[in-house]
Amino acid sequence: MIFKRDGYSKQELLNLYEQILRPRMIEEKMLILLRQGRISKWFSGIGQEAVSVGAVNAIDQEEYILPMHRNLGVFTGRNIPYSRLFAQFQGKLSGFTKGRDRSFHFGTKEFNIVGMISHLGPQMALADGIALADKLKESKKATLVFTGDGASSEGDFHEALNVAAVWDLPVIFVIENNGYGLSTPSEQQFRFKNFVDKGPGYGIKAVKVDGNNLLEVHSTIKQLAEEIRKDPKPVIVECMTFRMRGHEEASGTKYVPTALMEEWAKKDPVENYESFLKKEKILTAKAEKEIRAKIKADIEEGLELAYAEELPPATQMEIDDMHAPFVQEVIQPKTDATSEKRFVDAISDGLKQSMERFDNLVLMGQDIAEYGGVFKITDGFLEKFGSGRVRNTPLCESAIIGTGLGLCINGYKAMVEMQFADFVTCGFNQIVNNLAKSHYRWGQNADVVVRMPTGAGVGAGPFHSQSNEAWFFHTPGLKIVYPSNPRDAKGLLAAAIEDPNPYLFFEHKAMYRSVVENIPDDYYTVEVGKAAVAQEGDDISIITYGMGVHWAKELAAASEASIEILDLRTLLPWDMEAVEATVKKTNKVIVLHEDTLTGGIGAEIAAWIGENCFQYLDAPVARVGSLDTAVPFGKHLEENFLPKQRLVEKLNDLINY
Repeated sequence: MIFKRDGYSKQELLNLYEQILRPRMIEEKMLILLRQGRISKWFSGIGQEAVSVGAVNAIDQEEYILPMHRNLGVFTGRNIPYSRLFAQFQGKLSGFTKGRDRSFHFGTKEFNIVGMISHLGPQMALADGIALADKLKESKKATLVFTGDGASSEGDFHEALNVAAVWDLPVIFVIENNGYGLSTPSEQQFRFKNFVDKGPGYGIKAVKVDGNNLLEVHSTIKQLAEEIRKDPKPVIVECMTFRMRGHEEASGTKYVPTALMEEWAKKDPVENYESFLKKEKILTAKAEKEIRAKIKADIEEGLELAYAEELPPATQMEIDDMHAPFVQEVIQPKTDATSEKRFVDAISDGLKQSMERFDNLVLMGQDIAEYGGVFKITDGFLEKFGSGRVRNTPLCESAIIGTGLGLCINGYKAMVEMQFADFVTCGFNQIVNNLAKSHYRWGQNADVVVRMPTGAGVGAGPFHSQSNEAWFFHTPGLKIVYPSNPRDAKGLLAAAIEDPNPYLFFEHKAMYRSVVENIPDDYYTVEVGKAAVAQEGDDISIITYGMGVHWAKELAAASEASIEILDLRTLLPWDMEAVEATVKKTNKVIVLHEDTLTGGIGAEIAAWIGENCFQYLDAPVARVGSLDTAVPFGKHLEENFLPKQRLVEKLNDLINY
């Protein structure tokens, strides 16, 4: 192994030695603690330290870096107090996740680190978003993100590289090629030999380095970071390295040929760098002893502080921390001016006024710029707000939602439009595991609104008509709104954008141009989590939302019964007080939604009524939903699928009960 010391002072070389020795010595201690049962799990980076240490020291402290399992050197390189680092490993309160996540699954804005989730690939899109924010701010910074050869098989890998290339984002994608994805060797992961061969396909510069050569990693990344700060565009750095221990300690390394282990053992990044410094007479025996003693003392002190801490359960704190703190102040329109607007116009108006109110709000989605979106909601936005803030995206829902979170981490708000709510499946992981959990895990708000054109009744078939709000209703950390009229649509969208928490905003496509009313021209918000009585009644309550409100009104107009209609408006959190009030008033209840019946949101509400309002009921709680089938295309089949006729039958049953 040849180390080129040109351009490095003696002190810089010694500093890098201490930097690479720290994660090695911590790891050796952690392996002892693991055997003693004092930590529960460990992902070893022994053999790969030069990648982490070289990278973290090659970029500026204020630049974001996104590490993975084997990048302990990133955390030590950012000078994180060991007591907090070890508290994190032990699940203590003073760790970065308050005991809620393990090992390296955490981030910290204080040290400009964004931690991974176990799905590996999704963090690459977050780097895109962070870099996009820097580019919009013209801050001339680089962002560095790690991934592995195994994670490269995920679609998120391709999506993130493609977005970075198309948008010329200043991201350094460091690929740690250690030859194995857990136990699966590279030849069973991909057919190419090296990742540098992939760069030209994306239009991205790609370089390969000896990942066990600390100075080669450091000097290469330092130079590339300087280049992309001046001329923003992504770059791939493939670091050839090897993992000397198991994927995690329990898995072992029996699947690795002995000869291969022996070959890479000779390339140990710590031992080779240490030998180089001694040969160059830069590191003396005395200096080595002093450095090791200093590191050992730091480790022991940090462990002592971490061990001393207790972690009492705090249920309310657990619940409260699912969301970023936010107390909504409902904003009234400044004047009495109103105008007639269709549902689609109200959404466009709310989005436009939010763009004017928040100059850090960025809109992203397929065809939303020049074309104005498939429903023309953002028509004219490009001319008014510019291509930096109104962005056409490639067809990659996962990367764009992840980019939205990255923007948020770096000081922006994001609105991501799903062209159709059905397509959100391609971004599901980013929503339920990144957006929803980020504040709970490490205190990072996810200021992202995902707009969801939804619903059937327009002859669009199984892949453009689904009601999928229930998929997300079960996920703590999200907020879900589903307006039924233009006034609420505008005000709730504005409220969702104000809130620093992640939202799914459902918009029924059949209402876009069929539902019209006079609404305020000025900016205003509607209270999130508050239901509205859409129609007063005394005999039976229909609790519903979205298109269900209009079906209920149509039924009520044709019925002799006095029907109260409660429009939930917000599904997560939903208004329990309003539900209880209408149950007490009429004593008979139908819970109606367009979604399929089984497992729908109505089931949760009906169960809650049965558990909390049973004494007020004069009849069993009735549920009405669509058939438990996919949404059919043919008009007669779709009409049969939707619950309108079954609603009539259920109402008659309740009247006669």
